[in-house]
Amino acid sequence: MDKRERLKELILKKSVFFGDFVLSSGKKSSFYIDARISTLFPESAYLIGEIMFELLKNYEIDAVGGYSIGADPIVSSIAVISHIKGEPIPAFIIRKEEKSYGRGKVIEGNFSKGMKVAVVDDVITTGGSILKGINKVKELGSEAVVALSVIDREEGGSQKIKDMGIDFYSIFNLQDLGIKK
Repeated sequence: MDKRERLKELILKKSVFFGDFVLSSGKKSSFYIDARISTLFPESAYLIGEIMFELLKNYEIDAVGGYSIGADPIVSSIAVISHIKGEPIPAFIIRKEEKSYGRGKVIEGNFSKGMKVAVVDDVITTGGSILKGINKVKELGSEAVVALSVIDREEGGSQKIKDMGIDFYSIFNLQDLGIKK
């Protein structure tokens, strides 16, 4: 079984729930994808890191990051895989709010002005979190050149990213997972 098929199997087993749910966008849904269960599970974290690292090899980026909490395990996985492969990609995490102590940073880790970066998230619905991340990167003087997600719910978020002139890739969309809206 290839990496993508195995990851699909793990996500469907661990992270997809059916019922009545309210999404972060406020929309109601008959299913919920709790991707953090998969992004924090050893095998699927490894597979996500491998697949996203391969996608990122097509880009000259200085770092990979995203909005906390959805991106945290993903960026760590990519960073570890990139080190193992001998092509290190440092990681950063965007805080929900700026620290009020220490250096008062809103972006933690390996980030500085003038970088070209990849921004990731676990699930894209309307794109709220990843778009905030992209805008924060821009506000702090760097450029998001590509955005990645594990799953695209195909509810407008990925198109908003593309409309900003940023390449977007997801490992899966709902059709790939066999989920109907």
